[in-house]
Amino acid sequence: MEFIVKKHSASNRTIRIPDDLTKALTEVAEQKGVSFNQLVIQCCEFALANLKEEKTDK
Repeated sequence: MEFIVKKHSASNRTIRIPDDLTKALTEVAEQKGVSFNQLVIQCCEFALANLKEEKTDK
């Protein structure tokens, strides 16, 4: 078996997060031992994977 180094692509974006949400995310990240960035990525991935489709009338 060979060890293959994988490189993930990423983009830089600037977002504004309310102070209370930043504080809550920072606390969770510290408790779980992950970076703030990694926690935000996981939250976004979970939200997108569990997004309910809404029916719209056109």
